[in-house]
Amino acid sequence: MRFMMLMIPGVYQQQPGVEFRPDAKAVENMMKYNEALQKAGVLLALDGLHPPAAGARVTYKGGKAQVTDGPFAEAKEVLGGYWVIDVESRDEALEWARRIPAEENDMVEVRQVFEMADFPADVQKAAEGFEEMHKEAHKKKK
Repeated sequence: MRFMMLMIPGVYQQQPGVEFRPDAKAVENMMKYNEALQKAGVLLALDGLHPPAAGARVTYKGGKAQVTDGPFAEAKEVLGGYWVIDVESRDEALEWARRIPAEENDMVEVRQVFEMADFPADVQKAAEGFEEMHKEAHKKKK
């Protein structure tokens, strides 16, 4: 079972426009955690994200796309990074999430990734080619 663990840094909730960058000690602690995931053979992907001030949001209304540049004053929960892990159960995913060396007021949301088998036959038929597309996209990263 694949799960995505989404890091929501508390600093973005307290200061939406801040250009936060972790210090060396925080990165060192996170690297130890990342290495533990890798050594356990459960890590599939991970990345940190630039602050919301450097981002943009695309919203869709009336059939048109509108772009709004960051920072986003109304943002309460903004992603700072993510991990994708492959584990045996939700409980195991939550156990890994508990081990994240998070800062005060950080939050991690844990969500299972859909597998094609989770969908009814008509949806699987409509998505024919998705799994090959997914595999091809991951090959390009290597």
